[in-house]
Amino acid sequence: MTHLQAGLSPETLEKARLELNENPDTLHQDIQEVRDMVITRPDIGFLRTDDAFILRFLRARKFHHFEAFRLLAQYFEYRQQNLDMFKSFKATDPGIKQALKDGFPGGLANLDHYGRKILVLFAANWDQSRYTLVDILRAILLSLEAMIEDPELQVNGFVLIIDWSNFTFKQASKLTPSMLRLAIEGLQDALRIGRVGLGCADLVMERKKTPLYITSDANPKQDSFPARFGGIHFVNQPWYIHALYTVIRPFLKEKTRKRIFLHGNNLNSLHQLIHPEILPSEFGGMLPPYDMGTWARTLLDHEYDDDSEYNVDSYSMPVKEVEKELSPKSMKRSQSVVDPTVLKRMDKNEEENMQPLLSLD
Repeated sequence: MTHLQAGLSPETLEKARLELNENPDTLHQDIQEVRDMVITRPDIGFLRTDDAFILRFLRARKFHHFEAFRLLAQYFEYRQQNLDMFKSFKATDPGIKQALKDGFPGGLANLDHYGRKILVLFAANWDQSRYTLVDILRAILLSLEAMIEDPELQVNGFVLIIDWSNFTFKQASKLTPSMLRLAIEGLQDALRIGRVGLGCADLVMERKKTPLYITSDANPKQDSFPARFGGIHFVNQPWYIHALYTVIRPFLKEKTRKRIFLHGNNLNSLHQLIHPEILPSEFGGMLPPYDMGTWARTLLDHEYDDDSEYNVDSYSMPVKEVEKELSPKSMKRSQSVVDPTVLKRMDKNEEENMQPLLSLD
């Protein structure tokens, strides 16, 4: 075992060997193979190429050198091109801070039985007067940046539970199919970009009119984050969220579709995949209710209670403008990347998850 594997338990070391093809004897050579490819993309500013950083991309791509390099290139390319998403990209940014304090995202204390981190989102907590959906996506991405510093999570990955209880139709009217797809594949691939047409309210109207036509980008943004997602679980979703998902489902990758579970009010089906012993009471689990501020306090520390004024209009834009800004054709070029001091906040095969298979690619 090399010093790069020092943070892994014996069980995770074995898992990395069997599932990810990680070999301690060739680890440094594997990393150098990826690093040597950097010169083939002079158009990209690779602001980090240290061993530990490259290793997470190798793990995300099961030590396929070229695929790991392509993911590394896309990671930095996305940040160079997307100015708005990474402006003031820190936990103390007012919009991100408000989203974090409302549990976007939350993280359970216990890992699941595969060693995966369980992220939770309570959709009804979204206060649209205080922060935007873009703020939520930025808060989630910032959280993933911090969590992926943990080598155990680089190997084992994440699962996500989204609770739609009390999510109103008014809130849903702000959530277009394109934004829901952005959120789902953004969490699956950390901001895979694509555009689809109508909003939730429009969808209801269109059901009474002509057939619904929806288009997607011919060349959507490729994967750009080295995280492994094992599943996204919807619980207590209302009919209009189910309808939205039905609209975007054909445009999701097959691998993504297999990892999305719509449980509705049937928490027993959730418990077959994630044991109730580690879940809070909101999900029918045996633990006390989830404290929404748990993860926010981890990131913000002493600044958690320092509330500053935030004008939601200063970072909000109409939905169509958000979609335009997040489309590959209109992204602005920037050298903005996450502050390394933020990333170091935390120190620290495929198996059957009932049916269908939850893979961790």
